Amino acid sequence: MTKNILIVEARFYEDMADALAEGAQAVLQQAGCQVERISVPGVLEVPVAIKYAADTGKYDGYVALGVVIRGETTHYDIVCGESARGLMELGIKDKLAIGNGIQTVENEAQAWARCRMSEKDKGGGAAKAALALLDLRDQWQNS
Repeated sequence: MTKNILIVEARFYEDMADALAEGAQAVLQQAGCQVERISVPGVLEVPVAIKYAADTGKYDGYVALGVVIRGETTHYDIVCGESARGLMELGIKDKLAIGNGIQTVENEAQAWARCRMSEKDKGGGAAKAALALLDLRDQWQNS
């Protein structure tokens, strides 16, 4: 059965978001998934958008993408922690299969190394995580 997967990407760093999405889409297409892609301004909006989408019942799983680069203030810590908490809460409470591909890094070089398919391909890794969670959920629901 074809899985419907929604990629939700924070567009604050547009080129990096595109690179993450490229990796995620390649994995999902290879797995035969139906893929949609939406954008939100920043990573704090990603969990909210996933919740809205989940309420439609249209999607089987989700891939959360974005980049947070440490700045001069504590805002970095709040954004990283709260976006991760929001995604985990959705996964646990709402039983959603979410691959977390939000990159939290110290600098732009680290971000690019994680975003590019030719390097660490964290977008592809997040897609693989979402598919693995879907497989587990399906396995236990069908037993």
